[in-house]
Amino acid sequence: MSRIDVPEDSPFGPENLPLGVFRLGDEEPRIGAAIGDYVIDLAPVAAAQMLDGAQLFAEPTLNKFLALGRPTWHATREWLLELAQEKETVEPYLIPRESVTMLLPFEVADYVDFYASEHHASNVGKLFRPDAEPLLPNWKHLPVGYHGRAGTIVASGTDIKRPSGQRKAPDADAPTYGPSQRLDIEVELGYVVGTPSKLGEPVSVDSFKDHVYGVVVVNDWSARDIQAWEYVPLGPFLGKSFATSISPWVVSLEALEASAVPLGAQEPAVLPYLDGKDLTNFDITFEVKWNGQVVSRPPYKSIYWSAAQMLAHLSVNGASVRTGDLFASGTVSGPEPDQRGSFLELSWSGREPVTVNGEQRSFLLDGDEVTISAFATTATGTRIGLGEVTGRIVP
Repeated sequence: MSRIDVPEDSPFGPENLPLGVFRLGDEEPRIGAAIGDYVIDLAPVAAAQMLDGAQLFAEPTLNKFLALGRPTWHATREWLLELAQEKETVEPYLIPRESVTMLLPFEVADYVDFYASEHHASNVGKLFRPDAEPLLPNWKHLPVGYHGRAGTIVASGTDIKRPSGQRKAPDADAPTYGPSQRLDIEVELGYVVGTPSKLGEPVSVDSFKDHVYGVVVVNDWSARDIQAWEYVPLGPFLGKSFATSISPWVVSLEALEASAVPLGAQEPAVLPYLDGKDLTNFDITFEVKWNGQVVSRPPYKSIYWSAAQMLAHLSVNGASVRTGDLFASGTVSGPEPDQRGSFLELSWSGREPVTVNGEQRSFLLDGDEVTISAFATTATGTRIGLGEVTGRIVP
C-alpha cells in the first residue's frame, strides 16, 4: 500500500486528519477528513469497510460522533491514520477540497468566551484604565469569562454584517444609535466539547481530555464602541453577540499532543480546583491577514490560563457542559507589538494606525476581509495546520 500524496507545505498532513462537514454540489452535507488537497468522504469508505457506526459519517454535523466519547475518538483516529497509508483503498473516496463547500462543523450548544491572555488583558487595561493597574485584582486568581450567544456562531466564509447599537463618545452628554465605527477582530483558539457532564458535577482539570475533542480557530468579532458603553457593570453583551466565526476543520487533541508545551508559571498559586497534573499548553502560532496583508502573528504558547483550567472553572459551580459546547481562549496576544491579536491593540485604540496596503487603518471598514490561520509546531519542527477562518464586513 502507498500513502496518499500530500504536498510538503500542506497544513493537513497524514498525522493531522481533522474532521469537518462538507457539501458537494447539491448533495446532502456529511462528514469528511482533510488530507492534503483532498477531503476523504468518510461515509462511503466506512460503509465499504463495514465499520461499526459507519452511518455517523453521513450525519450533517459532528455532534453524534462527538457524544460517543474518548474511546471512540481514539479508535476513529487510529482508523484515519490507517486510511492515510492506503491510497488505493481511499482513492475512490477522495474529493478535491476546492470542489466542496465547508459548513459549520457542529451544532453549537453553549458558547463561553474567556480572557486568558495576560498580554491582551494588560494591553486592554492600559488602554481603558491608564491611571490604574492593568490587571484587575481577580485576574490571576481565576479565568475571567462571559457567556456568549451560540446562535450567532457562523462558519468561515460567512459575511459579517456591521452591527448597530448604542455608542457614547467620551465628550458627549448622551449616547447615540447607529452602526459601529470601531469594528474589530479577536484572534482566539476554541475548544469543542464532546462528552457532556451532569448538572451539579464539576469537571476537574485532570478530566479535560475526557470531555474535549479538539480545537478550531475563532474570530470573535467585536464592536468596541458598543462594548465600551455597555460593558459596565455586567460585561460584554451586544458588542460581542452579533457574530463569531470559526474555522471548518476540528483538529483533535490527539493530533496536537506532539505540540504540547508546559504551561507558564502562575503566581500567585492557583486554588486547588484549578491545579492538576496535566497543565499543558500548545505551541500554536496564528497569522492575521487584513485584506491579504499579514499584520500580526500572535503566539498561543504565551497564554496564561490553560484550557483545562478554563473548563474546570466554567463548571466548578455545578454548571453542566453539553455535546457541542464551545469555549474560547479570548484574544491571544504576545509580548511584541506585531503579536497583538486585535486591531484595538495593534492600532493602540486608533492612536497608532496600521499601514494596510498603503492605507492608514485602525478599525474595519465595509468591504474589509480578515483571514486568521494557525499552525501548531511539534518538538521535531513539523507543523500541524488548524486551517483558517475568513470573514468579510458588509454594511
